[in-house]
Amino acid sequence: MGDEQLDLLEFNGHMQQARRAVAVGQPQEAADQLRAALTLWRGPVMSGAGGSVVEAAGAVLEERRLGAAEQLFELRLALGEAGELIGDLRTLIAQHPLRESLRGHLILALYRSGRQAEALAEYAKVRELLVEELGIDPSAQLTKLYEDILRASPELAGPAARPVSVAGPPAPQPPEAAAPDARRSAPSGAGSDRFPTLASLHGAPCTLPPGIPDFTGRERELAEVLEACRQDAGEGPRVVAIDGMGGCGKTSLAVRTAYQLAEEYPDGQLYADLRGFTPGEKPQRPAATLGGLLRTLGVPADSIPDDEAGLIGLWRATLTGRRLLLLFDNALDAGQVLPLLPSATECLVLVTSRARLLDLDGADWISLGVMEPGESRVMLGEILGDSRVAREPEAAAELADLCGHLPLALRLAVARLRNRPRWTVRYLVERLEDETRRLDELSAGERSVAATLSLSYKALEPELQAAFCLLGLHPGAEVDVYSAAALLETGVRDAEDMLEDLLDMHLLVQNEPGRYAFHDLVRTYALSLGEGRGGREAREADGRLLGYYTAATEAACTLLFPSRRRMDVDAPGTAYALPPMRREDRTLEWFDRESSGIQTLLARGGHEESPRLVFALARNASFHLNLRGRFAEFEAVCRAGLIATRSMGDPLLICRALNNLGVACWRLGRFTEAVEAGEEALDWARKAGGLDDEAVSLGLLGLAHYAMGNLASAYDYTTQAVRAFQTRDVKRLAQQQAEDLNTLGTVCLALGRHDEAADALHRAIEISRMHPHSGGEVTAWTSMALAQIGKGEFEAAHDSVTRAWALSATAVEEHLVLTLAVWSDVSDRLGDTRRAQEQEDRALELISHRTSPQRRSRVDNILALRHARNGRHEEALRLHERALACAEVMEYRVEMAHALEGMAAAAGHLGLPAAAQYRERAEMLFETMGMPPEGRRTL
Repeated sequence: MGDEQLDLLEFNGHMQQARRAVAVGQPQEAADQLRAALTLWRGPVMSGAGGSVVEAAGAVLEERRLGAAEQLFELRLALGEAGELIGDLRTLIAQHPLRESLRGHLILALYRSGRQAEALAEYAKVRELLVEELGIDPSAQLTKLYEDILRASPELAGPAARPVSVAGPPAPQPPEAAAPDARRSAPSGAGSDRFPTLASLHGAPCTLPPGIPDFTGRERELAEVLEACRQDAGEGPRVVAIDGMGGCGKTSLAVRTAYQLAEEYPDGQLYADLRGFTPGEKPQRPAATLGGLLRTLGVPADSIPDDEAGLIGLWRATLTGRRLLLLFDNALDAGQVLPLLPSATECLVLVTSRARLLDLDGADWISLGVMEPGESRVMLGEILGDSRVAREPEAAAELADLCGHLPLALRLAVARLRNRPRWTVRYLVERLEDETRRLDELSAGERSVAATLSLSYKALEPELQAAFCLLGLHPGAEVDVYSAAALLETGVRDAEDMLEDLLDMHLLVQNEPGRYAFHDLVRTYALSLGEGRGGREAREADGRLLGYYTAATEAACTLLFPSRRRMDVDAPGTAYALPPMRREDRTLEWFDRESSGIQTLLARGGHEESPRLVFALARNASFHLNLRGRFAEFEAVCRAGLIATRSMGDPLLICRALNNLGVACWRLGRFTEAVEAGEEALDWARKAGGLDDEAVSLGLLGLAHYAMGNLASAYDYTTQAVRAFQTRDVKRLAQQQAEDLNTLGTVCLALGRHDEAADALHRAIEISRMHPHSGGEVTAWTSMALAQIGKGEFEAAHDSVTRAWALSATAVEEHLVLTLAVWSDVSDRLGDTRRAQEQEDRALELISHRTSPQRRSRVDNILALRHARNGRHEEALRLHERALACAEVMEYRVEMAHALEGMAAAAGHLGLPAAAQYRERAEMLFETMGMPPEGRRTL
């Protein structure tokens, strides 16, 4: 028998003796036996042995070891140990982080060691880990332990009266039995020892306001504040300050913290409202605050000096040697707080303020934001009732969103529902959806969100008040310093200073450096202060932003799209400071962030005096949106640009706006609309004698007619476009000429004219090499490979598609998806099936929501050919069916016909009766389009 087997027998023996010791009431003996059992473990069980059976056996034994360790910790806790367990527990938890029983032992050990904040933080940590890793909440036992700590439950006191069991957790005894003195010494309250009212703890003065009975959420913030309060202060008192916007629950959190820490400050817990933001009242002077505090501490009135310096001296002398908790609520500025700070290091000072009081040296600052969505839902259930929320869960979630997860707003909304029992949650949501009346709805008696925000606004300097109102007009979800400078008509540094001041007052939030945002309700309040978005001031602000964004996007497009046609649009580039546009990646990130605001600005309208700027901004935005595959937004900005150009009556600008709109419609698969836009654009170009614009319109019409299956018309328009460019400035219009030659090559492939297609594509490649632009050469080489496949030149096709892939760094995913599909087909034809599958897999991985429907259907049809060629007819049928579904939505007839032909072949091999129907539909489409057999893709 090996050593490991002998150890296992001895381990089992110790475990049996431990169980017997517990049964006869000898917990110390049981603990000793468990220690002896665990010392036999010297490493992983059967380390080095192989096989699944051995691994499974090892896992079982490891589970028994962990069980023994958990039982030993439980016994040691029952025997009165606490702090000495913490290190060992942390070590074991590091190896098994999801083991909730170990976490429970650690939390209890921390709590009994006087480390309550760390115990709460440990719960928050395991809760976050379980949600992230497993998508579950902590167990009911662990949650109860956490709640017991929050309310300082006597059940958590010393374990002397508790029975101990190795088989499970200790059974909690009634509070009176577990800790007869603990219940009498806890703070008392109205119906609950968890939320005390004004009381005297251990005979010391306590003027804390009552806590909120239905206080919910803020677990992370509470743990953070408690941890900060228990840090070593060094010289002077410990000062912890909570800042946040009005209505976010600073006072509630501070009061809850104070009650959690009350027993650590036996000489008293004092509260003072400094009235920095109290409706109808002036901020409290330090002298008045000090006088009241001294009287509370029992200093006779005739001993309290009148001058502030004397008050400060007496205050600090009175606090010497005392352990007091001081809560200074609602501070306006540091000047209110500094005279109130004691010199005694034994004291703790809690401060709440809407602004971060930077002059409080040495203070720990904790910023309070809005609640998490989950916390908001829990809060609604607590104060409105779980049953009512359960009846309308979606409406409750929308209500929390409309309240911006701001605790004050949520409480006011619930107050409206309580006062109107006939209202449903959905009815209130519908009322709140009207932004113009939202702030009016969020009020109850003298309390309202608007009144709360008004106090913060009135505390601002006049210049900041004006900036706050103007920034509310910004169209973006976020504001950067450059657009703010344009909006505020100031320099970038001055704009940043104002943004930072508003951030310090929590009238703005910051998700990343340099970018600022409004809480939804704060923006609504800012808009309510002026004429709204329809007034003169708003129109002037929009005009400044229009000029700024036109200049900024012009600079961005110059870097990102260097081959595009330049246009003189009178963009006021020198009037505004612009963000740096030197790196393509950073510039594209800037465009991504600002895109939503630009679109909102264009959609607002009201720019009748600046139609050229509207057209230019819409054009610039369309380039970015086309690149990003956001085609519906691409169309929307094009329509905004078209409206502006029609108001001007400039035929060439109208033509260009129509051409852009036509491309957007083609991208969306709305080919008839693309043809209509192209035909009107062509008419305007010919009226104005704009030969360049005429060529662009011809190319658009060729592209749209090809998609519709009008191959003869597509060939006619595209060849006209190519001829028109032969006499033009190739460099200036190189990208457009290369695109039209690519289109001509594609049309010729459908017509079975492979040599003509190859000639057109050779010219496209030459132009793209001389005048590089994004993806042009990649597309031409990929189409060249298709032409060579049509001629049976598979080695040459492989060479072409390899060249295309070598240029992939210059192309977008849209081009690379097709390149990989064609490469997969060529590799398979040459017998390299492994490489063919790899390329197909990569092509399918690259397909995303940004891939145009035309490209998706074409790629699926090409990939299906390989599977049909190798007898995988079910997979071929699936891909062809997917291609057909995509093509039918937009009546992309060329790919519809290819899909149906492939489905007919696959269905025939599978013996499906639908094969004849598919073949009939395919032949009818081929005939209607005039596509000869030479133009059809074959195996």
